[in-house]
Amino acid sequence: MTTSATSSEQPVVQAGSFLTLHYRLAGPAGDVINTFNDKPATLSLGAGELSPAVEERLLGLPEGTHTTFELPAGDAFGERNPDMMQWVARKLMNELGDPHEQYAAGDVVQFPTPDGSGSYAGAVVQVREDGAVLFDFNHPLAGQPVTFEVKIIGVL
Repeated sequence: MTTSATSSEQPVVQAGSFLTLHYRLAGPAGDVINTFNDKPATLSLGAGELSPAVEERLLGLPEGTHTTFELPAGDAFGERNPDMMQWVARKLMNELGDPHEQYAAGDVVQFPTPDGSGSYAGAVVQVREDGAVLFDFNHPLAGQPVTFEVKIIGVL
């Protein structure tokens, strides 16, 4: 017997799929990202917009799925890496941004990538009297258990 795809079959998420979805990433302290109360996100699976462990949970899910996954500590965004804690001199901060900017613990600052094509974020941990700023470039959910809720709206 031969089976053929019918219009009633839902497309499923595959490597390289282009998705429209709502998603929520939360750690023990609560939501880090939540698109459910806003417009849905669009992303291409495999483009690095979600961690590989999170993307892996999406593979094979049909369009219309609304589900929640619990990922163990370190699984979604790796373990915390102490080498990702870096002091940045005030002189460099002035060159990259507003020289009058005052930084405080908890602030998140965007930095340009070396090639200028993108950016990455660092969270302020501490500010010294000389103005140098200690940044944590680990993902906010590194080393923590993560709840990933997703509603897949469209799969292309």
